[in-house]
Amino acid sequence: MRFWITTAAALVGALPACAQDITLKPLIEGRTRYEHVDQDGLAAASDAVTIRVRVGAEATRGAWSILGEAQGNLAIVDNYYDGLHGIADRPVIGDPQNAAIYRAQIRYRSHPLTVTAGRQRIMLDDERFVGAAGFRNNGQTYDAVRTEIVPLKGVKLDVTYAWNVRTIWGSDGRGFRQRGVSGDNVFANLSAATPIGTVTGFAYLVDQDEAAVQGYRLSNQNYGARLAGARPLGPGVKLNYQLSYARQSDYHRNPNRYQADYWLADGALDVGNWTLNAGYEVLGAGTGTALTSFQTPLGSVFKFQGWADKFTTTPPNGLHDMYVGGSHSWKKIGRIDLISFQALYHRFQSDRLNQHYGDVVNLLATVKVKKTAFSARYARYEADRFATDTTKMWLQLDWTY
Repeated sequence: MRFWITTAAALVGALPACAQDITLKPLIEGRTRYEHVDQDGLAAASDAVTIRVRVGAEATRGAWSILGEAQGNLAIVDNYYDGLHGIADRPVIGDPQNAAIYRAQIRYRSHPLTVTAGRQRIMLDDERFVGAAGFRNNGQTYDAVRTEIVPLKGVKLDVTYAWNVRTIWGSDGRGFRQRGVSGDNVFANLSAATPIGTVTGFAYLVDQDEAAVQGYRLSNQNYGARLAGARPLGPGVKLNYQLSYARQSDYHRNPNRYQADYWLADGALDVGNWTLNAGYEVLGAGTGTALTSFQTPLGSVFKFQGWADKFTTTPPNGLHDMYVGGSHSWKKIGRIDLISFQALYHRFQSDRLNQHYGDVVNLLATVKVKKTAFSARYARYEADRFATDTTKMWLQLDWTY
C-alpha cells in the first residue's frame, strides 16, 4: 500500500504544472436513515437514526486519474446494538459510528487496458460472491490491484488481487466483526457477449486470515459460470434471465475439508410498467469431513434471501430460497422522476434434512426527484425451524451530487 501512496503523492505533485489539462470531479453524497428492528427473544427493539456522508474528488489527466474519498457515519439516535459497543440485549443494526478513508485509488485507463490500484469498490457479476455491501452505511472496500482487459469487442478479462478487505464494521471493528480482514484474495472472470446473453466463467479465491475468531473457516475457492441476458417477447414485453452455477471447496488454511454447490435460476418479465419475477437459489450443504455449507463472506448479502438478514451466514445444512414478487413504476409525474412499488416473498428450506426454516415478506416504495431518492422499506421474517420472528422497517433519504 505504501507504494501506491507514494505514487499518488508524486502524481498529485505533478498536477499543478499541467493544471489546464486536469479535470476535477467532486464526489459528494449523503444518506439519512431510520431503521427499526424488533426481534423475538431480545429484551428491547433497536432504533437507529444515522447520517452517512461521503466527500471526495477525482482528478483526471489523460489516461490517469486519482480518487480520494472519506466517509463518516454518525448515529444521532443510538438506541441499538451496533455489533461492537454496548450490551447485545437488542437486535444488531450493522451501522456503527465511523470515520475513515473509504476510497483512495489510482487508475490508468487506455483501451483495451484499465488498471486500478489502492482502496476501491469492487462489484462483480450480481455481487453474490464479491460486492460492496452498498446498503450498509460503511460499505465494503478492497485494498487491491484490479486489471481489466477488453481484447475483443464483447470480451472482457477481469482479474483482481486483494490483500485486505475493509468491512462494514468500520475503524472500531474487532473479533469476528473485524474492521479489515487480510489475505491473498484472487478474483478472476472472463465474460463474452453472445446472442443469448453475457456468459461468464469465474474463479474467486477467498483467503480470510481470521484465525483468532474463525479459525480460517471462511477461506474458500469458487469456480463456476453465469449467464445473464434479456430477450424481447413483443411490444413492451421483455424477459430477463440469470443462470449461475458454482462449486466451492476449502482453500488455503481452512481446516474443514468440504465441497458444496451453488445454483441460481432467476427470471423477470417486464410488461409495460409492471415487472413480475421469480427465482430459486441454492447454497448447498457441504460434503466432506466437516458439517459446513456454501458461504459467500465477501458478497453483498442484503441483496439476497430477504431483507430481514437472517441468513448472512449459510446454516450448516445449506439453504434453498424460492422467491416470487412483482413491482410497478411510474415515470415523470410532474416534478417526480420515478415512483415505484415492489413486493417480494421468500420461502426458505434446508438443503439437507428438508427442514422449513421460515418465510420473509419484503415491501419497498421509492420516490426519486432529480438527485434525491426517498424510500420506505419493510421486512417480516416468520420463523419455523431457524432463528426467531423478526420485523424490520426503514425510512431512507439519499442525495448524490
